[in-house]
Amino acid sequence: MEAQPVANAPVEAAQTAEEEDAVESDIIVTGAARAQRRFDVSYAVNSLSQDEIQRIAPKNFAELLGTVPGIQVEATGGEVQNITRVRGIPTDRGYLIFQQDGLPLYHEIDGVFFNSGEGMHRFDLMTERVEVVRGGPAPIYASSAAAIANNITVTGSDVPRGKAQVTLGDTGLYRLDLMQSGPIGENTYFAIGGFLRQHDGYRDSGFPSDKGGQIRANLKHDLANGSIKVSAMYVNDHNIFYLPIPVADPRDPSASLDSFLDYHRGTLNSPALRDVNIKYRDGAGVLQSQSRDLADGRHMRFFNAGLDWDGDFGGWLVAAKLGVTKGKSSFDAFYSTTNPVDANTFAARYTSAAGTAFGTAANPVARLGYAIAGTNGATAYDPYADSGLILSGQYRAVEADFYSSQADLSVTRKFETGFGTHDVRVGAYGSAYGNTSFIAYQDMLIELRGQPRTIDLVAYSATGTVLGSVTQNGVLRYTTTLNQGEADGKVLALYANDTWDVFDGLRLDAGIRQEWYDYQGFALLSGNANLADPTTLADDATRAFTGASVASELKPSATNWTVGINYDFGANFGTYGRISNLEVPPQLGVVSSINPAILKTRARQYEVGLKASFDMASLYVTGFYTKFDPFNASFVAFNPETGRNDQVVPFIGEAVAKGIEIDGRLKPARWFELAGAVTVADPQYRNLANNSGADPSAVNGNQIIREPKFFGNIRPTFRVPVGTGTLDIAGRFDWQGRRYVDLFNLTALPAFQTLGASASLTLDQWRFQVVGDNLTNARGLTEGNPRTDQLGGQGASDAIYGRPLFGRNFRLVVSREW
Repeated sequence: MEAQPVANAPVEAAQTAEEEDAVESDIIVTGAARAQRRFDVSYAVNSLSQDEIQRIAPKNFAELLGTVPGIQVEATGGEVQNITRVRGIPTDRGYLIFQQDGLPLYHEIDGVFFNSGEGMHRFDLMTERVEVVRGGPAPIYASSAAAIANNITVTGSDVPRGKAQVTLGDTGLYRLDLMQSGPIGENTYFAIGGFLRQHDGYRDSGFPSDKGGQIRANLKHDLANGSIKVSAMYVNDHNIFYLPIPVADPRDPSASLDSFLDYHRGTLNSPALRDVNIKYRDGAGVLQSQSRDLADGRHMRFFNAGLDWDGDFGGWLVAAKLGVTKGKSSFDAFYSTTNPVDANTFAARYTSAAGTAFGTAANPVARLGYAIAGTNGATAYDPYADSGLILSGQYRAVEADFYSSQADLSVTRKFETGFGTHDVRVGAYGSAYGNTSFIAYQDMLIELRGQPRTIDLVAYSATGTVLGSVTQNGVLRYTTTLNQGEADGKVLALYANDTWDVFDGLRLDAGIRQEWYDYQGFALLSGNANLADPTTLADDATRAFTGASVASELKPSATNWTVGINYDFGANFGTYGRISNLEVPPQLGVVSSINPAILKTRARQYEVGLKASFDMASLYVTGFYTKFDPFNASFVAFNPETGRNDQVVPFIGEAVAKGIEIDGRLKPARWFELAGAVTVADPQYRNLANNSGADPSAVNGNQIIREPKFFGNIRPTFRVPVGTGTLDIAGRFDWQGRRYVDLFNLTALPAFQTLGASASLTLDQWRFQVVGDNLTNARGLTEGNPRTDQLGGQGASDAIYGRPLFGRNFRLVVSREW
């Protein structure tokens, strides 16, 4: 009997560790002058600890953020650069600014075909926790921020600790994570870690979808009145981009295309696109060509170095942060464009042009026929032996070099007055950043199937002789979009925030941030060109550089402010209200673009919250209302006649989003916990104006593109002692309501629900976890086909083209701590 307490010791230690982790995850440093309890702040914030991240086991960063209320995600694009929208904000990023230890890795939310959010941030064992602030003081502590996701990294301490983790998946996933931290001398500590990963992919592209990794490290030294930390990170990672696929026959939208292109595993990515020749004429009139490989995907590589220092000078808290980033992004992706077309109908569009180009009176073009690309018409392809459809898509090749240096200096001081206490923080932030870019798109002709082959449309004589080809080696139109430019920017921001504790329970706070920008850049001009190959129509209408350029400069500014009030009725129940003003200036890319839409977006945010926090339960309920005026709903549309994809369809007006977000956690017993996040919203367009012939009045009041009115998740966990360890069995139920692909709400993305589960066994220092996603193989579409459907929909009441959910998949995670 005396051995019983010893046998239970590991279980009790694990429970104690969980309780300590819960306490630590309740401390917030983002959006506040100093560290505070989550309950004490007057804004909506979540803190996701490393242990909780492992329990959720997300496939990508967007899926992790999707557990937070108010954040709607489309996590179907792959491991990086997915879609995140915050409280109905009608942009693909939702003005969600990512930071690492309080600074961005790149100043702007978007670079050239990469974003500074999950395009540059990857979680691993060096991620201590992720703090997510929605609304509130976000516009004061980051530029263009309606929300902040701050990645807090592991820092060493007096206690050495480390962890190794191996992840294997039935989708060909192999990943190794490592982390080690501890002391290396008196008051000096280190931490280092990262990951390596190879992954065949959630969809079958015929080549690995993800390969690469990252490493992060820091050294910290405690001073007599503060600390100093130097850090560095390096990322070198390839990630495929999954884009929309046709899922139903446009001739009969009730007819599925599953037998040709699998809903859960199929993709238009293909080994046939691993050697694509992009041809264009440079400014000197010389024909250039690039060989591109789709397997390179989004190839992000960059180095970042940082310095953090803080000191306490008699109650004056001084903090300085510095970060420098230098990198390169290569981008190869195959984009959806128009709906599939009946093969005979498609060929008929080119009959006249082919007859004129390749036929003569003595030897006219008798017919057009399909052939496997590169066979010079010798290997015929009959679309009617398959679906009867033919499909075009757009290969996009982008090269960008970028840099960004950012610094923040702040002073915080608490002042006791005769009427409460003021905690004042003033600071300055500055950044110098920029990029060079080269962008080329060209259209390809493919069969409708998974891993499609490229197809040629060939002109034959009556005797079967090849007279010419509409396409060339699968290229339908060479270089339909061609851009090159350079942009450099600088920003200086001054900010201040005062938190006034009036008396016990009542707190007021107010902040302001003023920003001044300076952009300079240039863009090379392009025009129409015929590359004059008489054997094909594919090069008859390309874009070519003219040799001229246009220089631009812009000096926008932004003023952001916030005012909040918080009243706590006791240690467990409180309420708050807040008004914030966000201004988002035109981004740097306007000075390296031709005829861009230049507009400063303004958003007024209102929120009211109720909060309750007890030992066994917590509940945070926030009502929000955001008005954008003016709001830029303009978009770049694909022109199916020319293949150009760089011309803007302007829609300027207002947008409003109102709703309620609920974030709760219930733990009535040690063996059971229930967590969840629910958002109910009503995102609408208002008073849009268009000068291109579209009727904006038919848009007003419509649901904002791709945004649901109801979404959320519920996550139960059962914890059972097993011998000397514990077994956690967790579930996750996610749902998204009905959305629309177009401004006029003609084509819907139907509601969907998914079910996931995991089982995790912890034995002393070992942890064994099995994770399953989309266990029922539920169907659900995201995105639609935004190159072509944002105005007119897809010709069907429910979407027939979109980016489907990934199918059922499993992962095994084995880790050991020391």
